[in-house]
Amino acid sequence: MLFNQIIGQNAVKKHLLTNAQLGRVPHAQLFVGKEGEGVLLLAIAYAQFILCNNKGEENTGGNDACNLKFEHYSHPDLHFVYPTVTTESVKSKPKSLDFLPQWREFLQQLPYGSLFDWYNHIGVENKQGLIRVEDASEIIHSLSLKSYEGGYKVMIIWMADKMNIEASNKLLKLLEEPTDKTVFILITENEEDLLQTIRSRCQVVHFDKLSENEIASHLVAFEKIDEKKALKIAHRCQGNYNKALQLCNNHNDEAPFEEWFVTWVRAAFRAKGNAAAIQDLLNWSEKIAGLGRETQKKFLHFCIETFRQAMLYNYSAEKLVYFETEVDGFNFEKFATFITGNNITEIYKELSDTIYHIERNGNAKIILTDLSIKLTRLIHKN
Repeated sequence: MLFNQIIGQNAVKKHLLTNAQLGRVPHAQLFVGKEGEGVLLLAIAYAQFILCNNKGEENTGGNDACNLKFEHYSHPDLHFVYPTVTTESVKSKPKSLDFLPQWREFLQQLPYGSLFDWYNHIGVENKQGLIRVEDASEIIHSLSLKSYEGGYKVMIIWMADKMNIEASNKLLKLLEEPTDKTVFILITENEEDLLQTIRSRCQVVHFDKLSENEIASHLVAFEKIDEKKALKIAHRCQGNYNKALQLCNNHNDEAPFEEWFVTWVRAAFRAKGNAAAIQDLLNWSEKIAGLGRETQKKFLHFCIETFRQAMLYNYSAEKLVYFETEVDGFNFEKFATFITGNNITEIYKELSDTIYHIERNGNAKIILTDLSIKLTRLIHKN
């Protein structure tokens, strides 16, 4: 993995390379960045730089055999931990090693993939993954062995905020008393969801949002997309290269979200002073409650962004608006007039609270029904 193959993040690349070349490699680092910003890819490239004694942004010039192992993410001194769930083949106590072949396939096929993509890759339906104490035990075992190449051992923990309490406490002991020449790279999209004691023992590296020009240039160079189309996609994806690839290939997993959103807000508009229309909200809540929890959360994040886009349009910030409706009869401009500074904060809070409760396995139908009734009031707020 060459550094120059990874989109943007030039400041982070320079920081990591400089420290590694000076021999100042922290034993624990926390990489914080959003989906599609290339955080996992840069962590792997950084691990390759350290393990293979490479040079510069080409990430070559070191041990050729070592570099070859990274082509298939199979270097024996590179270890991965990531959220897992029970499946038909793994009935209980799942851990990362149980899914290693699927993980390597995922990295090859979807290098900018999200947690949602990973769950889809291993065939998860209505489940939420965790990093459990079994993984923490495996980390201790792996790092207790002598390194294969005689140098560093690198442990990449992807979506580290998905660690449960038992795993977090066990990892904390390792971070407090690290073994020699061991590098931990924790990756998260939600820094605040990690234990403060773990965060305080890591050097935190924040990743930048990818610019539209960086994404468009990469689409033109590597995906052979027409420049005009690439710029349009770059504007719509909002710094998320994973979403940009989905839009390029017409495999956008958010495709049905707009229809669900429009059905919802139309029912909320009709429900004011119309008791019969409440049944439409109940039917909508039941339909969304039947989806997997990860799909529910992804859809609710889509709702947050759509309301934000509506407010931007309402306040004449059209240059920042990329929303393009594909639902017949839905007038986004007219809808936007109802989203103002008087209700956007409360709408955002209610949607965020809903995501929180769904994450904690609350009854989705009750939670979504409550949200829908509140939206009926908020959307008509003067």
